Amino acid sequence: MRPAPNWIDALPKNRLMAEMSLWSANLGRLEDEIKRVDALTDIYHIDVADGHFSPALLFFPDLVALCRKHTSKPLHVHLMATDDILDDQIRQFADAGSDLISIHAENANIDAGLKLIADLGLVSGIVLQLQTGVADVAQYLDRIGMLTLLGTRIGIKGQGLDAQAEPRLLEAAALIAGKASTNRVVLAADGGIREHTVPGLRRAGAETIVMGSLAFNADDFSKRMEWVHAQPTER
Repeated sequence: MRPAPNWIDALPKNRLMAEMSLWSANLGRLEDEIKRVDALTDIYHIDVADGHFSPALLFFPDLVALCRKHTSKPLHVHLMATDDILDDQIRQFADAGSDLISIHAENANIDAGLKLIADLGLVSGIVLQLQTGVADVAQYLDRIGMLTLLGTRIGIKGQGLDAQAEPRLLEAAALIAGKASTNRVVLAADGGIREHTVPGLRRAGAETIVMGSLAFNADDFSKRMEWVHAQPTER
């Protein structure tokens, strides 16, 4: 089960999208969780961390392969790995069925990583930590399909949204709007996604939000998604 080859261009442009973080799913019933949310999911977000680049130790290729069996929605692997293993990890998660692999702007070998992802036929993405300047990614915008800005410190669940998050999204949205190339770059907000933060993130330019407990722990999942989809863009 795979999305269409042009899936990034086919993503909705007229509403806020939902990128479901499987870190917040019931991992003991992953197939059931995917079935429960699949109809209202735009993208699945899969955090992969090596315990060194990020303090967490998260997901591995076999779990991505399992997810691939149960959905045709895009699988976005957010790869948090040190430079020495980055290429190997990209290859493993590509083989497991990923559609988009995002690596960090903080990786020293980002150029080689983006090239490898593209050579493997996948969509490339970049993730920015809070301490990394948004302007640093301007040179890569013609090579990626998604730019994800973290609104919290890397790899730790349950944090509040940093005060820099909205201004950084505004800056990133302006960079994307002003780029010369015509490839679509989806702007994503990841971390600190709560009911009271979503409206501001949307107004700041987020096209998709990485939803964890806000989705999986909702009392009424359909109503929660109806609310997400209705978020206005007006500032």
